[in-house]
Amino acid sequence: MAGKPTLHYFKGRGRMEPIRWLLAAVGVEFEEKFIETPEDLEKLRNDGYLLFQQVPMVEIDGMKLVQTRTILNYIAAKYNLHGKDMKERALVDMYSEGVADLYEMILLLPLCPPDQKGAKMTQIKEKTTNRYFPAFEKVLKSHGQDYLVGNRLSKADIHLVELIYAVEEIDPSLLANFPLLKALKTRISNLPTVKKFLQPGGQRKAPLDEKALEQVRKIFKI
Repeated sequence: MAGKPTLHYFKGRGRMEPIRWLLAAVGVEFEEKFIETPEDLEKLRNDGYLLFQQVPMVEIDGMKLVQTRTILNYIAAKYNLHGKDMKERALVDMYSEGVADLYEMILLLPLCPPDQKGAKMTQIKEKTTNRYFPAFEKVLKSHGQDYLVGNRLSKADIHLVELIYAVEEIDPSLLANFPLLKALKTRISNLPTVKKFLQPGGQRKAPLDEKALEQVRKIFKI
């Protein structure tokens, strides 16, 4: 029997959080080895664990996988979250990439210079309500099904609900005009595996505070 996947990253959301969500949603227990110092990161590099010298890195099924999308796609394929055929996979990937575009803006917000943060926040809100949330609401309305693709759970649903939670932390009112997205959030959040992940004390990470942000800057020298 294969051991649990091991996730190598700092103790925060970042690019590892979608991986945590996906593993949690399919009920896969995982371990985490947190990078706490620049020396921890350097050791992974020196030991040859990081193909491109960067994290996230996930040890799974005898591999040391890097590159976030590669890791997500492997997990999705392994646990049947990637559509039933090529056309469905294309849709799952297209929706996931749309989620990733907005997620990236939110991800980088804490690193934004203070004098630019207000403008970035305005841009995020505008793109949420005028571009991305309307697009996903339209998809759900077009087929009237419970999930984005093929009327069954895919990685696109999980990524989208993670994004909704992140957006609501910025401004809960941004979801107000999207009833189908609200329903999707409720549906996914009530899955027993996801409910466990979201509970206090679960493996979902909190937003970066100033102390954690300072640690990230030191680890990655940014």
